[in-house]
Amino acid sequence: MKPPNLNLSVSPKDTIMANKAITYLKRHPQNLPSLSPHFTPQAATYLLLTSQNNKPLILNFLNWVNSKPHPFFTPHCQTLTLHILTRFNLFKTAQTLALNLITSSNHTTSIVFNLLKQTYHSCNSSSAVFDLLIKSYSQINLIENAIHTLHLANRHGFSPGVLSYNSILDSILRNGSDRLSIQQANRVFNDMIRNNVSPNIYTYNVMIRGMVSAGNLDSGLCLIREMETKGCFPNVVTYNTMITAYCKENNLEEAFGLLKIMANKRVEPNLISYNAVINGLCSQGRMNETMEVIEEMNLNGLSPDCITYNTLVNGFCKDGNFHQALVLLHEMAGRAEEAVEVLKGMVDKGLFPDVVSYSTVISLFCRNGELGKAFQMKVEMIEKGILPDAVTYSSLIQGLCQQRKQSEAFDLFREMLGRGLSPDEVTYTSLMNGYCVEGELSKALDLHDEMMQNGFLPDVVTYSVLINGLNKKARTREAKKLLLKLFYDESVPNDVTYNTLIENCSNNEFKSVVGLVKGFCMKGLMDEADRVFETMHQRDFKPDGAVYNLMIHGHCRRGNARKAYNMYAEMVRCGFVSHMVTVISLIKALSKDGMNDELSSVMQNTLSSCTVNDAELPKALVEINFKEGNMDAVLTMLTGMANDGLLPDGGDYSCASASA
Repeated sequence: MKPPNLNLSVSPKDTIMANKAITYLKRHPQNLPSLSPHFTPQAATYLLLTSQNNKPLILNFLNWVNSKPHPFFTPHCQTLTLHILTRFNLFKTAQTLALNLITSSNHTTSIVFNLLKQTYHSCNSSSAVFDLLIKSYSQINLIENAIHTLHLANRHGFSPGVLSYNSILDSILRNGSDRLSIQQANRVFNDMIRNNVSPNIYTYNVMIRGMVSAGNLDSGLCLIREMETKGCFPNVVTYNTMITAYCKENNLEEAFGLLKIMANKRVEPNLISYNAVINGLCSQGRMNETMEVIEEMNLNGLSPDCITYNTLVNGFCKDGNFHQALVLLHEMAGRAEEAVEVLKGMVDKGLFPDVVSYSTVISLFCRNGELGKAFQMKVEMIEKGILPDAVTYSSLIQGLCQQRKQSEAFDLFREMLGRGLSPDEVTYTSLMNGYCVEGELSKALDLHDEMMQNGFLPDVVTYSVLINGLNKKARTREAKKLLLKLFYDESVPNDVTYNTLIENCSNNEFKSVVGLVKGFCMKGLMDEADRVFETMHQRDFKPDGAVYNLMIHGHCRRGNARKAYNMYAEMVRCGFVSHMVTVISLIKALSKDGMNDELSSVMQNTLSSCTVNDAELPKALVEINFKEGNMDAVLTMLTGMANDGLLPDGGDYSCASASA
């Protein structure tokens, strides 16, 4: 394939060299350095034009020329490559090359433009390449070069698009908001309109940002009205620009007005919107109103970020409300150094931190694992005559346990008791967890007993810690005893899990799990029974008929007929037979709730599975329905029993026959 005629003479030697390079680029790129000393710009041009549709080869060529400076990769070759990369939509790679071209050569804007123009048709290019060049000039703030290239492109009929204008406008207004910058931006904007290039939302947002940065908010509002008339509707960026500007000018009423307009136009505010308003309120000392804005944020599914918290903390500090500032810092989960600054600010203002303030900061340091700083704060507060309270000690003990410093944690625990301070559930649980991690289960269980003796009920975290600790040491019998003790003492935590208990049970111990289910069902604790049942499934412990019967009977007693029936249906699918007591309780529950279809299904299943030897069950069903006046069911069952040879003794149901 011959290259298009570019008034360029390509010698046979250059052609051979180019073809050899193409072969190397495809198969042996490691051989390319051997060609570099002899490769000419003409050979490079031939290679680019003949391979311009081969993306992998072009990229390999670019890697070659970028490996080190190559004299053959002239500006002419670079502009050819720019056309090709742009056509492949490889804009990032193309822009890197364009920036290199305009910064490393001494060529004027006109020369670079003419090079692109000369190679334009050879590469079947588009005006996008000029958009790219203009954007590159704008990116490095060569605004006059960008504008000159724009005019040259328009003059030669290449028609740059909205990207070119947006790049120039953004560069102008990003670098200045003075009168001259605004005038220059307006000239470019008007030139855009004259050339029939329609501004988009980005164009208007850039212009509005420039206007309000110059303090001309009215012009910003005029642009919003103009864009709406042209069918280009403001987005959250547009409104945020105006809201931020109004807040900076302490015109909060207009800012809140824009928030209402956003709601009416179904444009959802984001964190930037709310942070701007919160900053404005803090600047005016209207701290109570900031909490209302936070509530609105939460209703809209937004959570405060670091900017929100920092703004609020500074606002509350300026307002003298250091307690609220510390609470917010605690919510920020980890900004301990800033909390210390708040404490210093209190002292500087003649306000003295109390135990709550110090405990908050100590808790933050402990959560960050900075125990040295936490204990330093403890020493400081004692020196200032502020004695640590239970919260202070609990935070320090928890921090020590997390770093497996169990001995120090227990010493601090005894110090706490010696000061007459009562530990809480968190303190005990932290210590127990530490002992379980260290494998000292007897000490953990002793603390559990001490905790109970002191009137503290263990919570779900406490029990999870103990059960996990016992099972890790294969002491499943004690773990089960602990669980059984829980439901007999009626203190079962809502979220306790049974995974560790059940996964360590052997097949011989399966009856212990059944006993657990039975105990919960007898106590009416069906939520607990359900959780054990679900965990059995998750751990591949298949419930047997006894478990199903227990669960069905338990749900019937609790009045949950739907759950009981679903359990019954699952039981039947698994091939288990229901006990007479189970079926009777289920039928009563279904009848009471008016679940007639389910009731009919249960009765039919029961009759079809009965034999002469267990005829007492259908008799009991007939009796139940007879007593409840359900004569249709009685007759249906009697007919079925007669067909199956299960008819009761004569006279037993003469009254039923008489009623019929």
